[in-house]
Amino acid sequence: MSSHGLPARRGWSRKQKRLAMIAGLGLVLALATTLVLVALRDQIVFFYTPADIIERGVEPGQPIRLGGLVKEGSWTRQGERNSFVVTDNGADIAATFTGILPDLFREGQGVVAEGSLLPDGSFSATNVLAKHDETYIPKEIADALKERGEWRPGEALPEGQ
Repeated sequence: MSSHGLPARRGWSRKQKRLAMIAGLGLVLALATTLVLVALRDQIVFFYTPADIIERGVEPGQPIRLGGLVKEGSWTRQGERNSFVVTDNGADIAATFTGILPDLFREGQGVVAEGSLLPDGSFSATNVLAKHDETYIPKEIADALKERGEWRPGEALPEGQ
């Protein structure tokens, strides 16, 4: 007993100290994860194919990457305004881009466009990325085409496949 008439308090056991340290580290890790996610919230851009957009009902205005093939006969240009259709052979999304397209941009070739959906369901691109050479299709596009059964056997595999 202590001098105040209370039972003497012993220090924390080794097990209690370890448990407190693990709980503290877990709290710090959760806080750090939350801070990173909040900081990156506006930087995260998801990749979708045209069929994914239709199936998942992507909200207009949300920044996304739209990937697929530039549909044959769909590309028109008026000054710097380019209109084209991105397809995954399962669905089509009309897209527009104002600016100079990459030299490698062609109909029938792979494309990844960054931007957002408009309320009418079309896509407004702020950046357009084209394929690298004749044998390259972006991995995300190739994977999506394979998943949908649209991969044509004569096509080259993407890098790393």
